[in-house]
Amino acid sequence: MDVQAVGLSLLLLHFTSALQTQPWTAQNNTQLPVVIWHGMGDSCCNPLSMGFIKKLVEEKVPGTYVLSLEIGNGITEDVENSFFMNVNDQVELVCNILSKDKMLQNGYNAMGFSQGGQFLRAVAQRCPSPAMKNLISFGGQHQGVYGLPRCPGESSHICNWIRKMLNWGAYSSPIQEHLVQAEYWHDPLNEELYRSKSVFLADINQEKGINGSYKENLMKLNKFVMVKFLKDSMVVPVDSEWFGFYNAGQAKVTYTLQESDLYLEDRLGLKVMDNAKKLEFLTVDGDHLQFSEEWFITNIIPYLK
Repeated sequence: MDVQAVGLSLLLLHFTSALQTQPWTAQNNTQLPVVIWHGMGDSCCNPLSMGFIKKLVEEKVPGTYVLSLEIGNGITEDVENSFFMNVNDQVELVCNILSKDKMLQNGYNAMGFSQGGQFLRAVAQRCPSPAMKNLISFGGQHQGVYGLPRCPGESSHICNWIRKMLNWGAYSSPIQEHLVQAEYWHDPLNEELYRSKSVFLADINQEKGINGSYKENLMKLNKFVMVKFLKDSMVVPVDSEWFGFYNAGQAKVTYTLQESDLYLEDRLGLKVMDNAKKLEFLTVDGDHLQFSEEWFITNIIPYLK
């Protein structure tokens, strides 16, 4: 018998066996995929924002599959939904997208920009499969906001209209159901109203009741990285980017994550994660989402490798 033919047969048999025992995907022996969720007024593929980040990750971590989430059918709808699509519906949509993406089934890292930070945290808490490994939140408002000093296109009609609606009645049912920014509006002057009427933030922060799976799922993260922008002119208070917020009954003095009831009662497992060195607190000496390419490469890329 031809020795060469025998060797080739054995090689083919080994290869066939490997295919049968291990799913053959582009993710075998490559980096974990990265999922990106953009912020208010942005889109999945803006070449100056998420498009740039996507290319940068692909360049600096070769072999990485990067999914920049598009909420809706096309760029225009994606931008509109960042203002007007119920956040719970957005999170459910994203969970379905991730569960059906074959490239993500072995796990993925996630990066959320501005409101995308708390939205991806909701994904981690509500949808543990596929598994999120590291979550990086850039200026995410994890304790909400109490003020909207500016938003993309400050002089535009849409931003002015949002401010009027929030001032008129952020917790009215129609606004809670259809205005994204109202769903993480946190009024420290009326905490009881916030807890009872908030349809999104109060839920994921375990302020309406305790869902044990939220805590269990979040604690599965290897790292939860929170980036605070020290000169942020959009997020009020900026402490929210590290889970801090205003003390109840006023809107001047703030508390830290470690001083919060959320941490002290450990409703999300953040205290355990902090003690286990799973929480990372980074700062940028700039305005909202303003960081250099060099800073990103030095401080963020290591979490993606």
